[in-house]
Amino acid sequence: MTVLEEMRIRSLGVIDDAVVELSPGFTAVTGETGAGKTMVVTSLGLLLGGRADPALVRIGAKSAVVEGRLTMAAGTPAAVRAEEAGAELDDGTLLVSRTVSAEGRSRAHLGGRSVPVGVLAELADDLVAVHGQTDQQGLLRPARQRQALDRYAGDAVAAPHAAYTAAYRRLRAAATELEELTTRARERAQEADLLRFGLNEVAAVEPRAGEDTELAAEAERLGHAEALASAAAVAHAALAGHPEDPEGVDATTLVAGAGRALEAVRSHDPALAGLAERMGEISILLADVAGELAGYADDLDADPLRLAAVEERRAALTGLTRKYGEDIAAVLAWAEESAARLTELESDDDRIADLTAERDGLRDELSALAQALTDARTEAAARFADAVTGELASLAMPHARVSFDIRQAEAADEMSGIVVGGRSVAYGPHGADEVELLLAPHPGAQPRPIAKGASGGELSRVMLAVEVVFAGSDPVPTYLFDEVDAGVGGKAAVEVGRRLAKLARSAQVVVVTHLPQVAAFADRQLLVEKTNDGSVTRSGVTVLEGEDRVRELSRMLAGQEDSETARAHAEELLATAARTITPPG
Repeated sequence: MTVLEEMRIRSLGVIDDAVVELSPGFTAVTGETGAGKTMVVTSLGLLLGGRADPALVRIGAKSAVVEGRLTMAAGTPAAVRAEEAGAELDDGTLLVSRTVSAEGRSRAHLGGRSVPVGVLAELADDLVAVHGQTDQQGLLRPARQRQALDRYAGDAVAAPHAAYTAAYRRLRAAATELEELTTRARERAQEADLLRFGLNEVAAVEPRAGEDTELAAEAERLGHAEALASAAAVAHAALAGHPEDPEGVDATTLVAGAGRALEAVRSHDPALAGLAERMGEISILLADVAGELAGYADDLDADPLRLAAVEERRAALTGLTRKYGEDIAAVLAWAEESAARLTELESDDDRIADLTAERDGLRDELSALAQALTDARTEAAARFADAVTGELASLAMPHARVSFDIRQAEAADEMSGIVVGGRSVAYGPHGADEVELLLAPHPGAQPRPIAKGASGGELSRVMLAVEVVFAGSDPVPTYLFDEVDAGVGGKAAVEVGRRLAKLARSAQVVVVTHLPQVAAFADRQLLVEKTNDGSVTRSGVTVLEGEDRVRELSRMLAGQEDSETARAHAEELLATAARTITPPG
């Protein structure tokens, strides 16, 4: 069992430095009004990731610190989550701390490791159920009541709810896509027309990869054909001579003469032999270049018709690159992507038909799942209401009756609803049910929503009854009640104490109370007292035993610790509690 054993509170509100030692069973926290009892609730809230309010920091202090020590078994959800966050459990003990600075900064530590405050909030779901006046207000909301019923029902509702949620998400996705396709049909048709036009333009030209580069080079050559031919002729004549000038001097002849001169004397000096070989290489190179120049001049086409054809083709390609890409490669890439997009757009009609069929099928599936969810909730609601009604009989509300109103709202139109119970009803992520907890406080009274049918004291007892019922089906290790007994007195207060003690048999229960009838049933009673300077110090939170506890109960009963009548009543309360409740082992 997970137990919060101790909290140390420093510089929080009226508390200077105090240690709160808690019992594994039922701990009652009492004290004069304004003594700082609610700081216990506030401290636990901070340990559980609650909002850090810098106004809580004690005047003159730099920060407020709350430290808690919990014991828990390995493998529990809270222990696993703590270890995932890097916390270390020391022989089943987990240390938690929260620091709030006067400037508003907040830090959290878990098992010696700094963690985000959100991690503490995640642990809270598995560790503690906190109830105060604000939580009672939360119980008034139908959504919270539906959550409570689902929690009580357990797997009977959880299984169909999970299946419903999955189908609901698929339906929303299909409906969203279908709506987009139908509402944007005109835009998509216009996009398809533009793509077809562009693809037809590209298809009409039939560009070839790299064609623009090749044509640019050819146009450059054809446009300067005469200059190129003249330059080639001059260069050829300089290398190989001109046929019409047999007496002219050319490079080939001069180099050949130089080579022959060197060949004639190469045997006399190895250095000249090397130069003679190089001169032979030059002669061969000159002959090759001269031959290529002659071939170039012969092949050069100065046909103006070909030039016109090339420029016309380039103009057609330029028309494409102006619209669809910086070069022909980009144009071809655009055409490939656009063809795929056009195929997608042209398949809209088929997709709309498929999505319509999918949506209708999912609505039928959702209808069946919603009906199963309604049936499971209805069955669980009857058991839950009977159990809570039984608890209320033990809380001095013997004639009260609790029930659930599970109903469905009519859909605005057929397409916006699903069929449940033969009717088209509105639906949401949690089903089609509107769940509301009703209370008939006495015979003859019409069941009314607890927000309207319960007084403050009755609401406190209804909430306590709900938690006692929950404790048997979906318990948490620790329950903290902040004056849940508000508006209760007399015999009803005794019964509240009795039921809290019953709850403490299976969980740790901490109650901040002003009622002696409740405090008397506690396994441990803590007294919060201020010092003369208005602060609560380490000695200001004490465990009451024996005569001290009788004196505190007397004060709570009559406002006088030494009143004989009050003392006798206090002793009677303690004796009654001892006879009624067997302390936890």
